[in-house]
Amino acid sequence: MKNSLFVLLALMICANGFSQVKPNSLFTDNMILQRGVAVPVWGTANNGETVTIEFGGQKVTATTIDGKWMAKLNPLKEGGPFTMNITGKNTITIKNILVGDVFLCSGQSNMGFPVRAIRAIGSYPKVSEIIADAANYPMIHQYKVPLKKSEDIPAPVTDAGGKWFVCDTINVKDFSAVAYLFARELQKKIKIPIGIINSSYGGTAAQNWISKDLLESNPTLKPILDNYYKALADFPGKLAKYNEDIAKTMAKYSADSAKAAEAKKEIPRKPAAPTSPAERGGPSGLYNTMILPLAPYAIKGAVWYQGEANGGGGIQYRTLLPTLINNWRSLWGIGDFPFMIVQIPGWKGHQPELREAQLLTYQKVPNTSMTVINDADDTLDVHPGNKQPVGERLALAARGLVYKEKVEFMGPIYESMKVVGNSIEISFTHIGKGLVAKDGDLKDFVIAGSDKKFVAAKAVIKGNKVIVSADGIEKPEAVRLGWRLCPQINLYNQEGLPASPFRTDVAK
Repeated sequence: MKNSLFVLLALMICANGFSQVKPNSLFTDNMILQRGVAVPVWGTANNGETVTIEFGGQKVTATTIDGKWMAKLNPLKEGGPFTMNITGKNTITIKNILVGDVFLCSGQSNMGFPVRAIRAIGSYPKVSEIIADAANYPMIHQYKVPLKKSEDIPAPVTDAGGKWFVCDTINVKDFSAVAYLFARELQKKIKIPIGIINSSYGGTAAQNWISKDLLESNPTLKPILDNYYKALADFPGKLAKYNEDIAKTMAKYSADSAKAAEAKKEIPRKPAAPTSPAERGGPSGLYNTMILPLAPYAIKGAVWYQGEANGGGGIQYRTLLPTLINNWRSLWGIGDFPFMIVQIPGWKGHQPELREAQLLTYQKVPNTSMTVINDADDTLDVHPGNKQPVGERLALAARGLVYKEKVEFMGPIYESMKVVGNSIEISFTHIGKGLVAKDGDLKDFVIAGSDKKFVAAKAVIKGNKVIVSADGIEKPEAVRLGWRLCPQINLYNQEGLPASPFRTDVAK
């Protein structure tokens, strides 16, 4: 009898818990909703339960099917703060809601890089000043998708489990620096609330953010999955070998470090245990856990800062990045929403083909922009600390691409070439008010004839074109700009935006 009472009580508790209406974690205190479009609101409840959403004078209902419900609010006007009530057998009250524009900001560590880690250079404000200034932007809120480690590709989830935070001098320290500075500069111009959905994970490749179906169905991308499963099978052996050799490995590291220090050379990197290929989700893993559960939350557009983990695979990235963009657009089902790409800057592991793949994606995929940041910092760190010019240029890109302002929002982009005698004439788009050479003569141009042997070139601006030539090259065939690991490009438009690296002899 006693056991029966315990069972009955447990069943009552479970039944009561299951029947509770629960909105997705995207719909919690401090959220920002997208203005001007239908706004989906969703969550879980008991099968068959009617859920009512009351917000801004609207009252909409949904019936729970398979434990899930979704309703749509009619387009909203910017403003707030507001309150939302979600009612079924219980009532959830969500407070401090603003309505404005929401941007999905994703990528790897340079997108995740927090405000507290900013290392300003030149005349840019110090991090302490940026943090203090954050008190002036309470209408910027960030939803942070939490990170999880994996042992294999994780299964799709329905709730990312994040939380909204209001911008203030405490919370802003953990905001994405790029996303926050983008939102701050944008808000200065459009003066409405800005929501940031920060879904970023350091050290992750583009394929981690794409659905498995698309990877499997594309002949160019399927080897990624094949290689992943092989690496996963080989990992235990690699780890065992590392552990077996650890004493010998560390002794060699100590000796090499001492020699380097004595010779005043760079100290070698300390050996570390091999990382499981599954640790950060593997191919499609982050799509399942950090993108899929965010849709169809109403957004204005997306910002993508990634590529470092694909730095040696530029040709493959030509397929990866367009696939990712189309994948996300299909998932949201709201058309070709604006997609703003940050072109990765120079660093010792960033091959030029990767930047070229980002350029080609911008040129071929509609409603995209590309922000060039080769000049934003030095080339010694894969995590450039001066994030302010990145945020400022992204905000400018949004003003031109998203809000259709009549502003120049990108630097010069290679358009075409024409051989004229013993020189090549280069034409560009996004020339703005005109081309300029910053700090002296144009540099980092090379030119080649039919032998494909590139030599340093003389490049001069003539009107809205650049004329490139070199002594000894009588019949030139190709020109390249900044085609190396760490470009030193000084071609800009008068708006102060740098040109993208390019080559006229694009490899097929």
